[in-house]
Amino acid sequence: MEVKFSVDYDQNEKGVRLKDLITGLVSDPEPCRGITSLIIGDWGAAYEDTMDDAIPALIEASPLLPNLKSLYIGDMSSEECEVSWINQTNLGPLLAAYPQIESFTIQGSTGLSLEPLHHDKLHTLTIICGGLPKSVLNEIYNAHLPELTTLTLYLGVEDYGFDGSIEDILPFLNQNPFPKLKYLGLTDSEIQDEIAIAAANAPVLEQLDTLDLSNGTLSDKGAEALINSDAVKKLKHLNLNYHYMSDTMIKRWKDTGLSVDTGDQQEVDEDGEYEWRYPALTE
Repeated sequence: MEVKFSVDYDQNEKGVRLKDLITGLVSDPEPCRGITSLIIGDWGAAYEDTMDDAIPALIEASPLLPNLKSLYIGDMSSEECEVSWINQTNLGPLLAAYPQIESFTIQGSTGLSLEPLHHDKLHTLTIICGGLPKSVLNEIYNAHLPELTTLTLYLGVEDYGFDGSIEDILPFLNQNPFPKLKYLGLTDSEIQDEIAIAAANAPVLEQLDTLDLSNGTLSDKGAEALINSDAVKKLKHLNLNYHYMSDTMIKRWKDTGLSVDTGDQQEVDEDGEYEWRYPALTE
């Protein structure tokens, strides 16, 4: 059973609080045993407040949610709150309180931390944002996640929180710390070409089934490195959806016979001598 809690603007103005909704949920322990997925949407003015006051209630509820396998923090539409406006907090202690969790999804990266990030059963970690701070990248890279099979990171742009460079991404490609990783998503990046070039012959490809470089500014420059890579040819799937590749490059991919998603082709925004490319999700 899946349960979602969300506090909209009007409810927040009337004094409805996320922590009270959580407390109400676990007031009857028996139905809670059937909950396998918990989704937290807007906690009430997420554009200016964190959910710090609700985290103790979520941690306290852990023994009453023994079968919870999936946790999503920050599931809200742009009409509710733009992703770059969502105020997150340190979610490490919350994840640690649920040792049985297998899938953890976070939307929003402002103020986000994952310290400590040690979990023996987590197999899927997804962070959706318009700009991922390098501090969070470092926390993930240094994490203890022995069962992680799927990692998807929206890297975003500098204007909305990405303060790193290709140097902060290379460790995931060259010294991957997750022995069971099969799906790696380094997506939604303004340096997607640099990532593609670095990934084309990276050691991590030897263990991956899927490489996901979607939703970013990938052009023929990065695609050329990928299409010429023997390691890429061994992947089960390559996700390049939402890109700036040319028609010629798209045809070359089709001619390879590989499983490659080249959908959602974007047009370069030209302004005189300048060309502008934008990831799918920023603000």
